[in-house]
Amino acid sequence: MDARGDITVFGQQYETPDGATVIPVSKPVGVFVVKDGKPVWSPAADGTRIALMGILVGLIATLLAGIAMVRRPPWPDLHGEVSKHL
Repeated sequence: MDARGDITVFGQQYETPDGATVIPVSKPVGVFVVKDGKPVWSPAADGTRIALMGILVGLIATLLAGIAMVRRPPWPDLHGEVSKHL
């Protein structure tokens, strides 16, 4: 257990054909790769999911900006008081 009371769970280690030992870790999520006596932490981040979230946020921002433009365009209102007096 760590200081916050979370439990870190290590999975079954295995060895790759190139001689590296891989130890999966459930909290924080990722793996330790030990090769030539040097441990390296590799987080299990999904780059595709992160990229898709960025695209989704961009599309939603574009949609909201488009709706705002249709409801109240940034250019001046040309159908104001001037056309009523003619």
